[in-house]
Amino acid sequence: MRRTVRSAAVALVVITTAIQFVRPARTNPLVDPSHALAELQPVPAHVTAVLDRACRDCHSNNTRWPWYSQVAPVSWWVIDHVNHGRSHFNYSDWARYPAADRARLLKNSCDLVREDSMPLPSYRWMHRRARLSKADVQAICELAE
Repeated sequence: MRRTVRSAAVALVVITTAIQFVRPARTNPLVDPSHALAELQPVPAHVTAVLDRACRDCHSNNTRWPWYSQVAPVSWWVIDHVNHGRSHFNYSDWARYPAADRARLLKNSCDLVREDSMPLPSYRWMHRRARLSKADVQAICELAE
């Protein structure tokens, strides 16, 4: 029994160490400020503040990578969430969307924050500042109108 526990512990340490070498890219692509949401339409300062603390990490090219995004397997999950978020829409590259898509994306953002689907619950759990008040939700929805 003792030998089995020791072998399992050694195997766990070896596997945990080995997976640290499997590193997907944590990227922050270059940002052209003229392509950003705030440059293409007026965004009040209080809305910018809400977007910055609750949406920026997954929906812009200005992701703040926390310490745990360096540790596998959590890093894989975090990087996947960021890449997935950017694929839905990216405030840093707002110019690439046609006007109709921009309006739809903002409306969807409003709907998702009203439903409490965004920010993701796992993100809110790790980032208390990302939790949205009713006023924050209203601010995002006003931007969509």
